[in-house]
Amino acid sequence: MQGDLLAELPAISYVWETPNRRPRRAEWDTPDPANPRRLTPAMRAKLERIVSRAPEVMVKITGRTKGVAHLKSHLAYITRNGELDAETEQGAVMTGRSGLKDLQQRWEDDADLDNKRRRDGSLSINIILSMPAGTDAVVVKDSARAFAIETFGYNHDYVFVQHLDDKHPHVHLTVRSLGQDGRRLNPRKADLQVWRERFAGELRLRGIAAEATPRRTRGRIRKADRGAVMALRERKITPEVDRLAREEVLREVRGGKTTERAWENRIRSRQDAIRQRYLDYAAELQRSGAARDDALAGQIRQFVKDMPAVETRRHVLKRELSELADSRRRSAEQSVNVDRRDDTRRDERSK
Repeated sequence: MQGDLLAELPAISYVWETPNRRPRRAEWDTPDPANPRRLTPAMRAKLERIVSRAPEVMVKITGRTKGVAHLKSHLAYITRNGELDAETEQGAVMTGRSGLKDLQQRWEDDADLDNKRRRDGSLSINIILSMPAGTDAVVVKDSARAFAIETFGYNHDYVFVQHLDDKHPHVHLTVRSLGQDGRRLNPRKADLQVWRERFAGELRLRGIAAEATPRRTRGRIRKADRGAVMALRERKITPEVDRLAREEVLREVRGGKTTERAWENRIRSRQDAIRQRYLDYAAELQRSGAARDDALAGQIRQFVKDMPAVETRRHVLKRELSELADSRRRSAEQSVNVDRRDDTRRDERSK
């Protein structure tokens, strides 16, 4: 009976798989050939990390250098003008200003040999690998080194520098766009997810419980705001994107339009499916009667319960607008009540 119920369950990997095609399936995405719906050890381990909220890695492309001057400036920036050591794909450590100049000259010479590059083509791709505050910085650097070797070491020159002047330990990794095979590095969204998973795997090998799940796995549907937008908000300046979004919501409210967007319905449906998938597996785990399974089932249910509401940016703005209107209405009512009390007191004194 239990086996039949398990066979009817959709694979739990649905909740963390990205919709993008990836070069290869990870072990936690690979079903058991004998029973495709069974939780494999790798799937269970990933599920346990997710519901226990293991720290999420960040692997982000911060930009591309388009010319020699730009490249040299970027190398000076990540090394703090030679104050921080830089390590190359060969394991050589470039120290001080002399090391920086040697590195800049080497990359400049190689750039001159790249005569097939388009005028707007990139010389390098700049990446940040980061972990939350409190993570062992030495482990982060060792994991970044291993990640770079595995990802680029056999085809692309690169250099990386660790920064410790921020609460989040992170590594700046600059990779030469042109590979030794003559192909240019052009990472897509699916590649970034693979990179995140690889970096998280290197951290786990070194004792750090790290994960690399897409937002939807954790019930989050909104993308993080761009750094420039966040910087404007911190300076109390309303970004153009915020102004336009508010104007759109105001037009909808004033026009009495409450129609859901098609993409909002798709997001809600997908989140409903993800959350139900978690709960289905929690129920199945609890049926086993094993204490370990029962504990995991409880964690899964609590994880789903704590997931944020499914709200798009438009929904949030509408809610904020409604709360603002309610606040103003209450203030107006309180002001009227105060005026009435004052009038009553004056009338009583005049009698």
